[in-house]
Amino acid sequence: MGTEDLKQAIDVAIDAALREDMPEGDVTSESTIPVDARSEAFFLAKEEGVLAGLEVASRVFAKIDPSVIFIERFRDGAAFHQGDKLARVKGPTIVLLKGERTALNFLQHMCGVATATRRFVDAIAGTKTRILDTRKTTPGLRLLEKYAVRTGGGTNHRISLSDMVLIKDNHLRFVGSVGEAVRRARSRIRPGIRIEVEAGSLLQVREALAAGADMIMLDNMPLETMKQAVALAHGRVPLEASGNMTLDRVRAVAETGVDFISAGALTHSAKAVDISMDFIR
Repeated sequence: MGTEDLKQAIDVAIDAALREDMPEGDVTSESTIPVDARSEAFFLAKEEGVLAGLEVASRVFAKIDPSVIFIERFRDGAAFHQGDKLARVKGPTIVLLKGERTALNFLQHMCGVATATRRFVDAIAGTKTRILDTRKTTPGLRLLEKYAVRTGGGTNHRISLSDMVLIKDNHLRFVGSVGEAVRRARSRIRPGIRIEVEAGSLLQVREALAAGADMIMLDNMPLETMKQAVALAHGRVPLEASGNMTLDRVRAVAETGVDFISAGALTHSAKAVDISMDFIR
């Protein structure tokens, strides 16, 4: 994911969110607040978390009125606590009111993803294993959510279906075998595309190794079977553990010796962090 790709995704997401929130303006603010009124507000943390998305929040206001001043008090990736003032924003009162909810929606959600990721990363501290995200993302927000995962200390898996081959059970139903699926993929993909195979059994792990897969996903395997898979692979290819990854078991999974643990919960189930935008004048 390049910087320009992320910036473009942010702009597209914000434009869509603003059209959704005020297709014909903000009739409340525009009808009650003087046009020349100016205000200042703080983004206030109501609980602890990991910061991600201040740039997005700032961009929301800049899209509405470039004259708005947005001052970050924390940097993305920093831990914050209840009562911390994360940023200050100054500008026309109507503009601040127009952008308030959209900015908070992005910020709270992205902080939620970063916070969930940091908890998983902390849970496996001291092991060699890294936490991966998945494609189980909010439609239209994938690059923002994957940025938040990185901010929380996680690692991005493939961004899209175009990035790498991942042969799963539904593919094998039509192809017939792991070996044939890998052979077909290898003969048709462009150089540099990696091939990962989902394995639900030790037999499939052996088949994937024999076929020359670049990476193997251990799908919903018991811990003991994962340990046997690690011994079978013997470091020849990276192993990814996947399926029902929760905070209470992720440490035990990491201790089997796998290289990666992927968790859809980082994005599809992250709880929004409670942050408010409090006006001080």
